[in-house]
Amino acid sequence: MKIFVVGIIAAFGVSLLFLLILLPLLRRLKAGQYILGYVKEHKDKGGTPTMGGLAFIAAIIGVGLCVAGINDSKANLTFAITAGFTVVGFLDDFLKIYRKDNGGLKPYQKIIFQLAISLIAAVYCYINGITYLNIPFGGGAKFNIGWGIIPFVIFVFLACVNCVNLTDGLDGLAGGTSLAYLFVFGVMLAVQKADQAVLCFVAVGAIAAFLLFNVNKAAIFMGDTGSLALGGFISCISVFTGNMLYIPILGIMFVLSGISVILQVIYYKRTRRRIFLMAPLHHHFQMKGYTECKIAYTYVAITAFIGMICLLFV
Repeated sequence: MKIFVVGIIAAFGVSLLFLLILLPLLRRLKAGQYILGYVKEHKDKGGTPTMGGLAFIAAIIGVGLCVAGINDSKANLTFAITAGFTVVGFLDDFLKIYRKDNGGLKPYQKIIFQLAISLIAAVYCYINGITYLNIPFGGGAKFNIGWGIIPFVIFVFLACVNCVNLTDGLDGLAGGTSLAYLFVFGVMLAVQKADQAVLCFVAVGAIAAFLLFNVNKAAIFMGDTGSLALGGFISCISVFTGNMLYIPILGIMFVLSGISVILQVIYYKRTRRRIFLMAPLHHHFQMKGYTECKIAYTYVAITAFIGMICLLFV
């Protein structure tokens, strides 16, 4: 228990320090976010510094290496994969700033990078015998899928990374939801006696510091730098502990972000009409008149509530 508390405190302090250094630097470099014109509620957010994910991801990796040790292969690969997604997100954010638009990397470029990183995780799982899935609410039951772990892990990574990325659309939304997810997941892994539990609490501390600057009205955005990295980190923690099937349950708000976009696109192409006022789902609620704070709070509260239910059956 003590190591969990130390991890939270240390990551919070390091993340806070990095943010205090990074924020004025980003302002001087004019590394501001370009806001899409059709999101009229965000018109006053243009120029807000982005790439804040660099600070809390650096804190997660730095403090995580200290508490997990350098000989933990799962932890090391988790940090490497998280860093890989950070690089992809950084490139995307950098191109948006450099070109002064909201383009960034092309979709196929993102997918190629994501596939390559996901394949590394999938092959690692197969080689090291991490081919089982813990069954949610199954009383410790497991199911071994053998070589099927490779395509399944790739799917989990692509889905999770992009759903977390889509959730990053309002102040404090992706960060708050991820914090709730990782805190509950950390408790669950602690009950399962999994070594990766401490990494969840390290991430909780780092994200908590970031939220001091990111809740409405945000002084800094995490950018794709942070959201893709968070999705990668959550995927690693879930995959390497055999808890992938918990992602669509505990991460239901991430899932709803992704599904709302898919449904909107398919329905619009077929009918030229929309299901939602705007997708992802949080923009629909925003256009209905709900405040960013209320939407973010609701996402966090639902994630935490579902998490408590999951913990009852671990």
